[in-house]
Amino acid sequence: MTYPPPLYHGKEGEISATYRPDGTAPELVYPNGTRVHYLSTGTSTGGLFGLYRWECGPDVTGPDPHFHRSITESFYILSGTMRIYDGRRWIDAEPGDYVHVPAGGIHGFKNESGAPVSMLLHFSPGAPREGYFEGLVRVAQLSEEERTAFYLEHDNLWLT
Repeated sequence: MTYPPPLYHGKEGEISATYRPDGTAPELVYPNGTRVHYLSTGTSTGGLFGLYRWECGPDVTGPDPHFHRSITESFYILSGTMRIYDGRRWIDAEPGDYVHVPAGGIHGFKNESGAPVSMLLHFSPGAPREGYFEGLVRVAQLSEEERTAFYLEHDNLWLT
């Protein structure tokens, strides 16, 4: 394996880093209190990846098993215990644990611990997951046809 083609063609580098201090308010807070921090979006990384900090409270939350055709998804647990489905079984992932799901890989996650959980979600390439996260707030109000279209638009294919 070799390095990919250059993304930057300048000769002297540039000042372009972004800094997000701890304590920055989340971009999205769900009615159940789950907080989502948009650390790096597909737009901000030129489509290379998306990185989000997901902080949920002690209530049961998270998606059932599903898969994506166009993106990979990875989970890194920062605190608490998150149950992650790896396509075969539910794993109790704890701080420092990492799970990577290739495109097409069946997965899901649930906080069933009764305690808060914080994790990083990484998507590659950088799909516009913000629209999916924000749309989940109203998905219960959609008709079955609208819900199906929403999930297809955001490459979320549920197991039946």
